[in-house]
Order: sequence, then structure tokens, then C-alpha cells
Amino acid sequence: MKATIKDVAKLAGVSFKTVSRVINREPSVGQELQDKVWAAVKELNYQPNLGARLLRGAASSIGFIYDNPNSNYVIDMQNGILQTCRAEGYELVIHPCDARSPDILNELNEMLDRSRVGGLVLTPPLSETPDVIDALRKKNVRFVRILSGSEAPDAGSPCVFIDDRTAGFDITDYLIGLGHTRIGFLGGDLEHASSTERLEGYKDALKKHGLPIDEDLMLPGEYAFESGIERSRALLSRPDRPTAIFACNDEIAAGTLFAARILGVAVPEELSIVGFEDSPFSRQAWPKLTTAQQPNNTIAQTAAKLLINDIRTGRDAGQAAPSQGFYPKLVVRDSTANA
Repeated sequence: MKATIKDVAKLAGVSFKTVSRVINREPSVGQELQDKVWAAVKELNYQPNLGARLLRGAASSIGFIYDNPNSNYVIDMQNGILQTCRAEGYELVIHPCDARSPDILNELNEMLDRSRVGGLVLTPPLSETPDVIDALRKKNVRFVRILSGSEAPDAGSPCVFIDDRTAGFDITDYLIGLGHTRIGFLGGDLEHASSTERLEGYKDALKKHGLPIDEDLMLPGEYAFESGIERSRALLSRPDRPTAIFACNDEIAAGTLFAARILGVAVPEELSIVGFEDSPFSRQAWPKLTTAQQPNNTIAQTAAKLLINDIRTGRDAGQAAPSQGFYPKLVVRDSTANA
């Protein structure tokens, strides 16, 4: 016979309501009671009935909404959120979308009505789109934002922010310290605030060292390998080509490395390259890429924990929501050298 919640309560010596609170990770149960309940759950191999939870109106799943061309980023986010969901007894609904679609708000509304998730994990650019945030708040949907910035934009919902500007400064400062004075900057999609934040950090470092901000060295584009190749070929074909390139992510940086090989530019002897994120692209390239380490799996786990806690505690709209920051650190590898 399959164990029931009442079997767990009997073995643990508590009420079935206490078992329910423990399984739903409600914060009102003391540690001693939690230990008794979980010991009974393990002994009986009890499996909570998610369907019954849904009928009672309690959330049994959360949603992951994304629009990102970087497959490594998406996989890291998905795996991180899944780890937390499994630990907390939640299912995960994954919904890719086009953030630029004129029908995006209707699409999200339909997804919410259809899936009945308890809340959403939002990643850029959706997490940084005011219309999306306003619409979700009007609908009283709980969500956590993962976004680029040095702090949370407000305390209205949980937030995980990544300090891309400081990381951009550190990368550029490092290259200047190696003697590079002509440093190219290859941005990402403009819909993502990370591209703008990293660019501002790049400019901050140039200003600090009294170097000119040369618009010809800053090329906008996409967070994609092909975009890195195209823009790098343009920069490296110039007679006054840069001696270093700061690429806004590792895919772009890998494209820069590829373009350098096509043009016969030695890396790092003639050109230093730095990426961002510390994705497999940076570790599988040759030479291995210097980059800024952004722990996307940990970021995703943190965001999911903040969201699930927000769902369980039933935080009132007037209460400030918690936030947590991450600060990408420079990882020096083989793609950079003295000018």
C-alpha cells in the first residue's frame, strides 16, 4: 500500500497538518518537528500528491520564462532552477518566447492561465521590460527577476542582480594594466541591459586611465558567435587595429578568436581577447579565454529559492522583497598577454 500523509503523521507523532506544513516548506515549523517528519517521510518513502495540492489551491509548480540566444546560459538557468524545484517539491514549467513580439503580454497571460504556476522566474530581457513587470503586478503574479545592475531596481518583488558594470570595469582595467591602449568593445543585444552595463564599465576604466573613448572601437551586435566573427574581422582589418578586444560574452569572444585565425593575427601575441560568463566556449577554445566568471547555475538556484519562499510566505505587496547580488570575477587564462 502507498503511504499516506496520515501514515507519516502517525509515525512522526504529529498532526497531518504539521506534516503538510513541513512538506510545503512553511517557515512556521520548528527544526525538531521538521526532522521527525522528514525521517518518517524517508522511512515510508512517502510521495506528496501534487494533484491534491493543486486542488487545494496551493502552488505545485513555477515557470521559467526566457528569450536568450545563448544555449549555455539557458541550460545553466534551467538546471539551476530544476535543482531547487526538486529539493523543494515543485515542478518546473519552461516557456521560451520572443520578448520583442507585440503579443508578448497576451502570450504570458495565456501561459499563466493554462499552467496555473505559482510564480515566474524572469530572465533578461523580460525581467528588464517595464511593460511586462507592470502587467504581472496588475495580475498579482509572483515573480523573481534576474537582471543586470548594481542593485535591485525596487523592492516590489524578489530580485537577483548581477553587477556587470563593475565586471566590465575590471576587465578593461586589467587589459590597460597589460599595456593595451586601443581596446575594442563588442556589445551584445541592446535589449539586454548587461550589454549596456558592461559598456559603461569599459568606458569607466578608460576614463580612469585618461584614455580616449573611441566610438569606432565600440561595435554593437548580438550575443552570437557569428556576430563576433563579423565585427572582429571589421576591427582587425583596419590599419590601426586594436591590440585587445573585450567581447560581451564568450560566444562573441570565440568568434573573435576564429576571426583572428582567419586573418593570421596571433592570439595572445598580437591580440588579447577577453570574454564574459565563463561558459564552455571559454574553456574549450584554444587558447583558453580569459573571461569574467558568472555562476549562472548558482544564480538560477538563488532566484528559484527566493521565488518559492515568496510564494510560501505569502508576502504582502507592501512588504519589501529580498534581493541578492552577484559580482562576476575575472578569470585569467591564455588569451591575454602584455601589449
